[in-house]
Amino acid sequence: MNASVQPQTQLRSMRPADVKVVAEVEKASYRFPWAIGVIRDCLLAGYHAQVFELDGVINGYSIMSVCRPEAHLLNLCVHPISQRLGYGRRLLHAALLHAEESSVEQVFLEVRRSNTAAISLYRSSGFQQVGTRLSYYQSDDRREDAIIFVTTINLSY
Repeated sequence: MNASVQPQTQLRSMRPADVKVVAEVEKASYRFPWAIGVIRDCLLAGYHAQVFELDGVINGYSIMSVCRPEAHLLNLCVHPISQRLGYGRRLLHAALLHAEESSVEQVFLEVRRSNTAAISLYRSSGFQQVGTRLSYYQSDDRREDAIIFVTTINLSY
């Protein structure tokens, strides 16, 4: 018999006790990560923050500010060991569901021009490019442009 064990996954709200681990995921994922204080401040500000757990360990998270009629997806991150397994899409869809439940009409985000995996995820999830922020992100040799994306939330009244 060949039985495969499926990992246990869970999406839940981020808690203050999670901030340190979230910062570690951020650091493992990005060359220029957010500081732990930025993550903590987002949580204290009441932004919609969720974590993705894989077998009880935080492996990803998203942070979104909501100010109706818009929302801004500030960060969506999956640890490199868990990337390309659909977990980023799961986090994104949960954030979009929260936006819909909050009567948001549009969700905006920025992404590095070089982050082709994220660009593909956003485009396949209905986001459209609406602009560019020149020299938005820090990089090793120069600044990097951000692509601005937006999606419209189909509100069901």
